[in-house]
Amino acid sequence: MTSREIRKQFLDFFQSKNHKIVPSSPVVPFDDPTLLFTNAGMNQFKDVFLGVGKRDYKRVADTQKCIRVSGKHNDLEEVGHDTYHHTFFEMLGNWSFGDYYKEEAIIWAWELLTNVWKLPKERLWATVYKDDEEAHKLWKTKTDINPEHVLKFGEKDNFWEMADTGPCGPCSEIHINVGNDFNNPEYVNAGSPECIEIWNLVFIQYNRDESGKLNELPAKHVDTGMGFERVCAVLQKKSSNYDTDVFSPLIDEVVKLSGVKYDKEEDKIPMRVISDHIRALTFAIADGAVPGNEGRGYVLRRILRRAARYGRKLNLNSPFLYKLVDVLAENMGDVFPELLINKSNVKKIIKAEEESFNSTLDRGIALFNDLVNKLQKKNEKTIPGEDVFKLYDTYGFPVDLTNVMAIEKGFSIDEVRFNELMDQQKERSREFSKDKFTSAGTALEGFEDVDFKEFPKSEFTGYDYNSLKIETEVLFSKEHNNYIGLILRETPFYVESGGQVSDTGKLLKDGQTFQIVNAVKVFDTIIHTVEKKSGFDFTPGEKVSILIDDTRRWDIMRNHSATHFLHAALRKIIGTHIQQAGSYVGPDHLRFDFTHFSKLSPDELKDVESLVNEQIRRNLIRTRHENVPIDEAKKMGALMFFGDKYGDNVNVIQFGDFTMEFCGGTHVLNSSEIGLFKIISESSIASGVRRIEAVTGAGVEKYINSQIKQLKNFSDRIDELLESKKKLEKENSELKLKQKLGQLDQILAQHSEEKGVKIFKGRILADSMEELMSIGSELRNKMGSGVCVLISQIDDKAGIVAVVSDDLIKNRKLSAGKIVADLAKIVGGGGGGRQHLATAGGKDVSQIAVALSNVEQVVAKFL
Repeated sequence: MTSREIRKQFLDFFQSKNHKIVPSSPVVPFDDPTLLFTNAGMNQFKDVFLGVGKRDYKRVADTQKCIRVSGKHNDLEEVGHDTYHHTFFEMLGNWSFGDYYKEEAIIWAWELLTNVWKLPKERLWATVYKDDEEAHKLWKTKTDINPEHVLKFGEKDNFWEMADTGPCGPCSEIHINVGNDFNNPEYVNAGSPECIEIWNLVFIQYNRDESGKLNELPAKHVDTGMGFERVCAVLQKKSSNYDTDVFSPLIDEVVKLSGVKYDKEEDKIPMRVISDHIRALTFAIADGAVPGNEGRGYVLRRILRRAARYGRKLNLNSPFLYKLVDVLAENMGDVFPELLINKSNVKKIIKAEEESFNSTLDRGIALFNDLVNKLQKKNEKTIPGEDVFKLYDTYGFPVDLTNVMAIEKGFSIDEVRFNELMDQQKERSREFSKDKFTSAGTALEGFEDVDFKEFPKSEFTGYDYNSLKIETEVLFSKEHNNYIGLILRETPFYVESGGQVSDTGKLLKDGQTFQIVNAVKVFDTIIHTVEKKSGFDFTPGEKVSILIDDTRRWDIMRNHSATHFLHAALRKIIGTHIQQAGSYVGPDHLRFDFTHFSKLSPDELKDVESLVNEQIRRNLIRTRHENVPIDEAKKMGALMFFGDKYGDNVNVIQFGDFTMEFCGGTHVLNSSEIGLFKIISESSIASGVRRIEAVTGAGVEKYINSQIKQLKNFSDRIDELLESKKKLEKENSELKLKQKLGQLDQILAQHSEEKGVKIFKGRILADSMEELMSIGSELRNKMGSGVCVLISQIDDKAGIVAVVSDDLIKNRKLSAGKIVADLAKIVGGGGGGRQHLATAGGKDVSQIAVALSNVEQVVAKFL
């Protein structure tokens, strides 16, 4: 069977058992901030097991995309070196939420494996928890498994727990022995590649409390997981997962790209690593993750750089990983359409990351090799932590990559010292970025002993724009130094959250105005801090008025709504891989950070800005969906973001059909109130993260005025520079002419004579024929009686000027025009002019010296 057929048969089987077939959740769990990646099929149903969520079905099955590269599920070092560990894998699973239990789960598992897939019963083994007599009995009475093949194990192998406390229960694992000694129980749970686990049936029947006691759950659940790649290898009779049709198209493409055959073990390992890692990268990026320096981004960067380095072993020295995306999308896009939808962006991101790392990879490898050679000469086998850190910090080598390279050379690394240096770097970074004063500091000082849970939730009235000034009741006050902290029953004062800055405002009492200097939210209570005034205090139960700066608030709302429009436009024009990575929403401007692999081009920025303004002009009405159950909000299509913690109910902000996001901030009533939107900058703030800064409304007006002012200053400066340039050019010309006229003294100091006529001649520097004529005219004024011929090379041509004094024109009938005409023939040209001054030119500059040597002969000819 093909892998497609195997996957389909699993889902069809459970659909026939009245299970709802649901799509895989993203491998990037945006709604679960406790996870970097989805690592099990049950992740999307965790809320059901915790008793905080429910579904409209009780039986369900799916194939779930999973990545395991961190924490207790970290198989990275084994990937490629053995035949069955992977960073990315599919988990086939079926679940029961308080419906069927152990009996049905065991019977159906056996039916699928032996009746549908026809696996040899004599090779199958079942393990149960040592105290689970019920499962032990069911295996022996409800299936025809060899009773001796049902084994008991302890908590390590056969008891499942989500965490230290919470839902848990015994599990029953199904193993298959593919070796010759398939009746030997010693292979089970021994980590042998000949006897592998293919299915785990978890029976969630307890809740472990904080004391460690197990309490029976009122509703019992079933959670099963089957390794898809492993079962494909079994059914396709392959000794390695990598030899199945799940991986063979990728390995074939690596063979094609590298020209290396898949036959030697030293070549098989890098090919297996590459084919595994490209799956993890492609699926994660298609679901919205981007390589970076922190969290899941750094995990992806480690995986990519590890694969790139293994590519070097196959002589793949240029970016190549991105070329494998097409093969993966072609083979799995029918089951996971996001691969086809996001293929282009995935390739761009991977290629950009490869190009970035390639620039340092070779230098890092050279440094590593030099280091190993030095250590070998000292008979040392441990690479110091300082050098491991240098490879990480300077050359971008993840520590696990350095460790792999060290093991290949027979070395180890000092990971303890490396971790110490990493901790020191993190501490320096924390100290550098720590604010001297935190926004919560002033507001919370003196409140350390207050139990905020005693107070009712502060009612926020700031969503109603007619309630930006209200009268409210003081619930609690406390003085500390020169400040008073106040808790009020209602407040329009928005406290900084979700990137939106806090409001500013005033509190009024008995004709006195108190500036609100700070506010902070603790649980559901808002504490306002005002400056203390002599003779004034606040008593619980008394009335005060509070008003916020509404002009400032409107500017903030314009910018906040604009960030939603900007986000939507980026996803529509650049790609749906765009995810918000941070934001700042203030009265003066907005800042939006987002995941993307390269600088946005001027055309892309123009298109994004145009789309935002086009949508703003549609006058889209803002709809605020308040206290929407989170599952309902997801179904609405509202965008949510990894790292944000959401409760059971959320607020959703929607503008027509263009944008809808989870958001608790304040916004304009309709899009036209934003006014104009203008992007003022786009930059990189980290690898894989870009930042756009923009302005709206009055901010655009200020921006335009500042630009006009800059242009005016620039224009004035240009005028000053042009005037200065003119002056300098004039001075330079005069200086050059003076220098060139200095050449005349040398020419006048020497002359020859022909039949009583003085002849002056010479080769001089001149920039133009006009300048040559000026110099000739000046020489005529100085020489008295005589003839002068000057020749210069001007723009790769010969320029000639001849001058004759008046007395020689009159008494000896000499003509400058006739003299230059004859000389011009020598340099391949012609010319003429008046009797007292004439010019000529020629193309052959190599004959200038010949022409000068013939001056006397030419002049004598006309005497």
